[in-house]
Amino acid sequence: MTTTSNAETVRLGIIQMPCSDEPADNTDRALALCEQAIERGAEVVCLPELFRSRYFCQAEDARLFDLAEAVPGPGTEAFETLAARTGAALIVSLFERRAPGLYHNTVAVIDGKRGYIGKYRKMHIPDDPRYYEKFYFTPGDLGFRAFATGKARLGTLICWDQWYPEAARLTAMLGADILFYPTAIGWHPEEKDAVGAHQRQAWETMQRSHAVANGCFVAAVNRFGFEPDPAGDGGIEFWGGSFIAAPDGRVLCQAPNDAECVLVETLDLGEIETARRGWPFFRDRRIDAYGGLTERFIDPD
Repeated sequence: MTTTSNAETVRLGIIQMPCSDEPADNTDRALALCEQAIERGAEVVCLPELFRSRYFCQAEDARLFDLAEAVPGPGTEAFETLAARTGAALIVSLFERRAPGLYHNTVAVIDGKRGYIGKYRKMHIPDDPRYYEKFYFTPGDLGFRAFATGKARLGTLICWDQWYPEAARLTAMLGADILFYPTAIGWHPEEKDAVGAHQRQAWETMQRSHAVANGCFVAAVNRFGFEPDPAGDGGIEFWGGSFIAAPDGRVLCQAPNDAECVLVETLDLGEIETARRGWPFFRDRRIDAYGGLTERFIDPD
């Protein structure tokens, strides 16, 4: 297949970084890495999930609610300044304090001189060993969202959302050119030898499948490095591997497992039209036959 003519392009930057216990240090590091991406031509930049701290959901500790803040608020202000100065659009993952006792895992979208234009609250909240997010986060109530920026329409999802084809589909149906997944995912070191390779392959396969099934770009943006469990032994070895996938599923660029990395890639948005002409999944969807998707499970008669 050939691409359509006179297609627009967007320069996309993704940031893979380690995270410390110091929110101010992490914010400064994130700003510097965003600046690097923008200096290399990035027009849209995405940061990993909850980059302002270590991944605190490994343990249930009410004191850690103090990490949360209003969105928009102090956590967005420095990024709004950077966006206004450079014209870039930024996707910033934050721990949102909505009201006393009410918190969300949230992405803020900032668009150049327009500043903060809206937020997405994580819809799917996991509760697994060392991923005790239900203790901290209320499920999102803003629905799935795609934000029109000066360069592209950005669909914002977060980590555990990445395993749900329904989330990707609905966000793509809102017109998203790129699906973003700010992420904090890794191995339990004690099980890495047995299942680690399969887990990582499954993660990458899911993101690439969202690109193919929806004929759009996907950016999966992870942290890296070992972070100990503050409540006991063990921890999580975040596996990095951040990447951008094209609408046909090919990986355009990918970060290593174990290093800080700024990736900047030119996306030809004309590939979306090309992919959907060749694989017209939106045309052939049987929307009259999908009522069962609103059920938890379809039990046998």
